[in-house]
Amino acid sequence: MAARDRKGALPGWREAASTARASEGTTGDVDGWLRWMPGLQTLLRYEAGWLGHDLVAGLVLATMLVPVGIAYAVASGLPGICGLYATIVPLLVYAVFGPSRILVLGPDSALAAVILGVVLPLSGGDPQRAVALGGMMALVSGTVCILAGMARLGFVTELLSKPIRYGYMNGIALTVMISQLPKLFGFSVETTGPLRDLWATGEAILEGRTNWAAFAIGNATLVVILLLRGSKRVPGLLVAVVGAAILVGTLDLAERHGVAILGSLPQGLPGFAIPWIGVNDIVPVLIGGCAVALVSFADTSVLSRAYAARLGTKVDPNQEMVGLGAANLATGFFQGFPISSSSSRTPVAEAAGARTQLTSVAGALTIALLLLVAPNLLRNLPTAALAAVVIASAIGLFEVTDLRRIYRIQRWEFWLSITCFVGVAVFGAIPGIGLAIVIAAIEFLWDGWRPYSAILGRPAGVEGYHDVTRYPEARRIPGLVLFRWDAPLFFANAELFRERVLAAVAESPTPVRSVVVAAAPVTSIDVTAADALTELDQALQAKGIEFCFAELKDPVKDKLKRFGLQAWFDETRFFPTIGAAVSRYLEARDVNRKAEG
Repeated sequence: MAARDRKGALPGWREAASTARASEGTTGDVDGWLRWMPGLQTLLRYEAGWLGHDLVAGLVLATMLVPVGIAYAVASGLPGICGLYATIVPLLVYAVFGPSRILVLGPDSALAAVILGVVLPLSGGDPQRAVALGGMMALVSGTVCILAGMARLGFVTELLSKPIRYGYMNGIALTVMISQLPKLFGFSVETTGPLRDLWATGEAILEGRTNWAAFAIGNATLVVILLLRGSKRVPGLLVAVVGAAILVGTLDLAERHGVAILGSLPQGLPGFAIPWIGVNDIVPVLIGGCAVALVSFADTSVLSRAYAARLGTKVDPNQEMVGLGAANLATGFFQGFPISSSSSRTPVAEAAGARTQLTSVAGALTIALLLLVAPNLLRNLPTAALAAVVIASAIGLFEVTDLRRIYRIQRWEFWLSITCFVGVAVFGAIPGIGLAIVIAAIEFLWDGWRPYSAILGRPAGVEGYHDVTRYPEARRIPGLVLFRWDAPLFFANAELFRERVLAAVAESPTPVRSVVVAAAPVTSIDVTAADALTELDQALQAKGIEFCFAELKDPVKDKLKRFGLQAWFDETRFFPTIGAAVSRYLEARDVNRKAEG
């Protein structure tokens, strides 16, 4: 980056950056208030050669953002115009607070099912209530992300393993597709859950409620989008949507055949408004907002890291969370709804030549100009075509290839993914995500609850001490049990640790005089486990057996001291290496050195 700054930079930008940092009394690019505004840092180093690329990329991006934003708003149970509001505001805000130079934010198909699950039952078909509910969900999501980012909790989404992420995203993709099927067939059903909606859709089709004109337009739109998806020269989505709107307007299909259309959009920009909701709405909105925060940041962090790696830059996950939160918070006050990063629109910006966050600014301003000058441009856009846009995006959410690989190499994780998928598909997006979180917590703790442990011996011709189940010929020193525990010691596994040590003593081929725990894998210990160690030491002492540790980390020893266990475990009980513990045992017990090998 320094090399780029030395040539081609706009005059005065570097001096302005130095002045800003000096006013904060700090040095470095990320010090002071500027560290919370990565977009301004980029602006202060902006190069003249980037401007043309960013403006062109912004114009290209806008052609995709408009139909997609409207489609996702309708899929989320809100008026189509909210999709454009939820595109303009987040793009501008993330351009200031987001750390990624190229990431595109806005309404997302992955969130549609979650938002719809909250908005639809609470709004009762009232568009104003739907807007307020969507806005409040965005405020909740934004607040959660900002607080988590400032608390440096950006790592939390990494606790969701790939199989679990695939499971709930596949479930959300299916839920989104099911929710759009009635619109694709030209009718509506009462939403009560994914499987019930699918059943109701099937019944409506058998009853002959299909609007064949809408069905033909929707399916044609879907086919065009899918066929042209891989094309870099032809914007398939734009061609499909504009073609559908022209066809409906030219043949007057709305009047003649009852094809549902978007209608005129309100002229002008969104105004500031506090999204007031009822007391009875608070709990579901809070739950939905937190679920949205989890899903959106999980996707955004993965996408952000992927593009950072491709561009050779670094992205702070905590700042990413702050940027995403600020964008959600802002859109919540301007009649928008929760947003996320987009894995489909970001590549469009990249392919169009985007260099910095100014691409997003250009795209947002283009959409704003559309609302000011030509709000009726898309009035004939059929809702069946919008449903096709959402379905095409949902198809892209499915992950099958990697799940096949997981099935081959780790069968139980595959079924874990299927469980999450079924949970979302059967119970809906929000309960399904809750199930995914619970499963993730269980998966995270399982290895700690039931960790691997081993009795060690010394194999011939191999340096060090190793698991006797892997090396059956390994020599074991008479009277000495070398026991390895491969996990932190905490309340959930303390009793199991005690049981396995006593079992190792009972299974020893010779009377045991000493037990040495190879404790290098023990990275932490809590009060319950410390008390269990004391009880185990008492039980071993009653049998005349010494209890020691090798390779125990200093922070863990410090905890034992804080817990007041110096009287039980003094420094003579700890050895820097297993070899040192064995040598001391051999010397103290006068055991034949040949037994050591």
